[in-house]
Amino acid sequence: MLHYQAPEQDLEFLLFNLFDVAREWAEVPEFADFSEDVVRAVLREAGKLAGEVMAPINQLGDQEGCRWEDGAVQAPAAFRPAFEALTEGGWLGVSGNPAYGGMGMPKLLACLIEEMFWSANTGLYLYGTLSLGASICIDTHGSEAQKALYLPKLYSGEWTGAMDLTEAHAGTDLGLLRTRAEDAGDGTYRITGTKIFITSGEHDLSENIVHLVLARVAGAPAGTRGISLFIVPKFIPNPDGSLGPRNAVASGSIEHKMGVVASSTNVMNYDNAVGYRVGEENAGLACMFTMMNYERLSVGLQGLGAGELAYQQAAAYAKDRLQGRAPTGPQNPSAEADSLLVHPDVRRMLLTIRAYTEAGRAFAMLVGRSLDAAKHKDDAESLALAELLTPIAKAFLSDKGFECAVMAQQVFGGHGFIKEWGMEQIVRDARIAPIYEGTNGVQALDLITRKVLRDGGGTMRRFIDQKAADPAPPEYAPALRDALDRLASVTDWVVAEAPNDGNLPGAVSTDYLELVGLTIYAWLWARMAKVAGDDAFGQAKRRTATFFYDKLLPKTEALDRSIRAGAPSLMDMPEEWF
Repeated sequence: MLHYQAPEQDLEFLLFNLFDVAREWAEVPEFADFSEDVVRAVLREAGKLAGEVMAPINQLGDQEGCRWEDGAVQAPAAFRPAFEALTEGGWLGVSGNPAYGGMGMPKLLACLIEEMFWSANTGLYLYGTLSLGASICIDTHGSEAQKALYLPKLYSGEWTGAMDLTEAHAGTDLGLLRTRAEDAGDGTYRITGTKIFITSGEHDLSENIVHLVLARVAGAPAGTRGISLFIVPKFIPNPDGSLGPRNAVASGSIEHKMGVVASSTNVMNYDNAVGYRVGEENAGLACMFTMMNYERLSVGLQGLGAGELAYQQAAAYAKDRLQGRAPTGPQNPSAEADSLLVHPDVRRMLLTIRAYTEAGRAFAMLVGRSLDAAKHKDDAESLALAELLTPIAKAFLSDKGFECAVMAQQVFGGHGFIKEWGMEQIVRDARIAPIYEGTNGVQALDLITRKVLRDGGGTMRRFIDQKAADPAPPEYAPALRDALDRLASVTDWVVAEAPNDGNLPGAVSTDYLELVGLTIYAWLWARMAKVAGDDAFGQAKRRTATFFYDKLLPKTEALDRSIRAGAPSLMDMPEEWF
């Protein structure tokens, strides 16, 4: 069975030592109630729910999967009481607007809660996480009536959300979508079309499902400029929030997937369904991206959660498994073999997972802090930073999460390939994170074109300069300075060369995102090593930091060389040779 225990010591270290949230939040009136004692209590309760309620049914959900019959979808039976515990505790409204029943927690804190839930049970948490994005979208762009009607229900989990973008002929290219919206003349629209890959589009864990659907109003401009956003509820609600008639939206089938099989992923059909426009006509993509940006951070946290879950299993197994002898001689002479931890390559895998996971947790909190400052301090620079970091968070965290899951599986050897240990499920479940909510290739392209090239590298250079001014421990300072200089130089080179070759941004984008991610992690590891104490926990932090600098940061040198090679070796091959 998969076991999960919330890494409370690390969470508290990051909150109170690395980010010093007590000082930061004292400057934000909305966060006045989140004292250190309250935060610790919140973490304990979330960790208890994750470890004792959600994690024990993780493999059960995978074994049972979802069942579709005549448009109705049944989630795994064991999920219902766990989902009730998740919703009754208000955990789907942790960052929600308090005016409508949300808890109003800082996003930085919410990131840690999300990570725990992703670690404990990805399939179960997928039924609730789209509610977070839907509520943010409605709160930001909806009318007062829409907020009052939908937000309390989404925060409570009585209703859940779904994000309906993708169509069979139009994946990333949303400008090609064909779903139609006709103005009914009474303040509503009639939605007709089909969407695919809709997470939690139909299930039996909540009484209503609030679909946020992209569609095109008749006469709208072609491409993405003519897309509008609509609320299309499964049941049309009455003004008092009670359920009215069933809407003409239904699941045509569920997808049969490699992983997260306990999560319902649907083909959704709309047959003249009643829809309510959110925001202005033809401004739907901008509205949806409010939701998608938060969901992209959440998917990064999904990858992070997979890495943490995988590490916990692999580290415990490596301690218990006796296999072979240490290269320097027996370490456990009274037994017939030593533990796996005597083998350098096993330690390489475990330390790699740990280095990526612990730095990734700090990075996610950095993004959350930027979102908090942008929202509650009206800080334009923090908003620009959050927008810069979001594609990195989605792609780098999910890529490394999957990579870590595979490494942890490798620690188990043949047992990692056997279902009962749960490692193959972690790998299967983690694989979707680099794909959905915009593939990681799209995230890399977004980073380099919309975030770096669009402002001539200005936001990235300011970020680099800020980190360079942050004193680092002397054992890491030279390597960190080199890494920051390398990133600055590569950024300048890309900005200068991109106008000369239209293929260059796409050719180097994935390597560039990797370079940025590793450099940010280097800065975070230097900061964590600097504030860590002298106890065993602090010493382990510094030793993991040293491993990162010795074994992982040097990859930036190869990435620099690859980026500067540009596009020719990719694009000179004639199509017929493929």
